[in-house]
Amino acid sequence: MIATADKAFRAGFNVVRVNFRNCGGTEHLTPTLYHGGLSADVRMIITELIERDQLDKICPIGFSLGGNIVLKLAAEYGDAPPREVAAMCAVSPSVNLQESADFVCERSNWIYNRNFVRRLQRRIRFKDALYPGRYDLSKLSFVRTLRDFDEYFTAPIHGFKNADDYYYRSSSIHVIDKIMLPTLIIHAQDDPLIPFAPLRSPALKANPHILLLSPEHGGHVAFLATETGKKEDRFWAENRVVEFCRLVTK
Repeated sequence: MIATADKAFRAGFNVVRVNFRNCGGTEHLTPTLYHGGLSADVRMIITELIERDQLDKICPIGFSLGGNIVLKLAAEYGDAPPREVAAMCAVSPSVNLQESADFVCERSNWIYNRNFVRRLQRRIRFKDALYPGRYDLSKLSFVRTLRDFDEYFTAPIHGFKNADDYYYRSSSIHVIDKIMLPTLIIHAQDDPLIPFAPLRSPALKANPHILLLSPEHGGHVAFLATETGKKEDRFWAENRVVEFCRLVTK
């Protein structure tokens, strides 16, 4: 992600890197948590870049969970996006949060699930220290999976009925047909964290505004090329994202 920003900057773009709520040491800035459908946050940033900084060409790029967020925002813009937003890009996006949560909970991914859960538990304890009484720490004892965390914390904190309600309402795949901006999606078929299957959606395939690049191999936000051209390094996906943004902003 940082390398993508560097490539974009060297290609002549201004670059703004967004830390979602509580990411990058920002826990003290808000009592709330982020979740996988917070497209309103990205919308606000884009609006500020347009109105305050007077940027006339913007290409939001999201990775993993952030990829779902920018796709969801593109769908919410529908046929009336800001004229300054030229395109959207998503790398390894979690377009179906329910299937992604189930995938992480599979036995083959237990090490990822354990790591996610431990980090989320630490975050809640840290948030409680910053904002005492806002979170019910007693519920941490029930959290064994990512889905558990979303059931006991993410969903109720953000006004969802439960984890399933959160997953459905926040997943971009359910509104992918409404995207009318030029959109690039890169997702490897062997992604070990986020299943590729949701991207076989007929609605996605039928949308002429979406270009899906789906190599057999590439992992999760990795895509290291075995061979490179003289003008490119091995980071294939990053090069494709910058190339796409350059083409749509000409």
